[in-house]
Amino acid sequence: MTSEWEKVETAVSYIKKKTEIKPTIGIVLGSGLGDLAYELSDHTRIPYEDIPHFPLSTVEGHVGQLVFGQLEGKNVVLMQGRFHYYEGYSMKEVTFPVRVMQQLGIETFVVTNACGALHSTLSPGDLLVIQDHLNLTGTNPLIGKNDERFGPRFPDMSDAYDKQLQHLAHRAAETLGFSLKQGIYAGISGPNYMTRSELIMVRQLGADVVGMSTVPEVIVARHGGLPVLGISCITDMAIGETMEGISHEEVMEVARQTKPRFMSLMKEIIKQHP
Repeated sequence: MTSEWEKVETAVSYIKKKTEIKPTIGIVLGSGLGDLAYELSDHTRIPYEDIPHFPLSTVEGHVGQLVFGQLEGKNVVLMQGRFHYYEGYSMKEVTFPVRVMQQLGIETFVVTNACGALHSTLSPGDLLVIQDHLNLTGTNPLIGKNDERFGPRFPDMSDAYDKQLQHLAHRAAETLGFSLKQGIYAGISGPNYMTRSELIMVRQLGADVVGMSTVPEVIVARHGGLPVLGISCITDMAIGETMEGISHEEVMEVARQTKPRFMSLMKEIIKQHP
């Protein structure tokens, strides 16, 4: 049986034949936020379906390609479309691209998502810096035999989201003339939106926003020693006591409306990144 390390090495070998760009920053683009990939100069696009062992994205708003290029003078690789546990992939498949980006040499990992707000102090269209997360998926991408070449058996998650990168994000927003929210992200498996009681429970556990991604990728990134920045685009209100029905189309529409500000923020973060 082919090991995960061998699969990653095979994917990395294929990618290196397609591009000479050596990325230092890896970015996962969440639902409706993929247009940042079109801002890259000297870019190379590699469809997921062409990369050995890569899953395929099946969710609307996720194009499904790795994009290499320069953004604000920095070499980056963007995931234009991510994978979710609810699509039927294993957690190792969901996080496989993070391993690949790590082996390609990235030094900073940035993850973005669309999420629901659990507090009335937040609003659709707000951008939020993730300070920490709750893993409520019921599983973990590190379950199974550990390969020390990827990282230690018991990685420390006490500082999952890098504080210096959080400060950088706030500073970038201030440069652009607006402010960011901050809070705790609860990651659930999905694919259904939560019940009223579940939303109230998650808020009482300490979460500020809730979504169906991000947590597995962050765990694997930290397992590999990468500093992580998480940015959430709030697309809907998920307050149990007053919630109304929500659809994926509505989530995508708010993400689209927020896209210009999000893209400006990401570009400013990369510009100010050392």
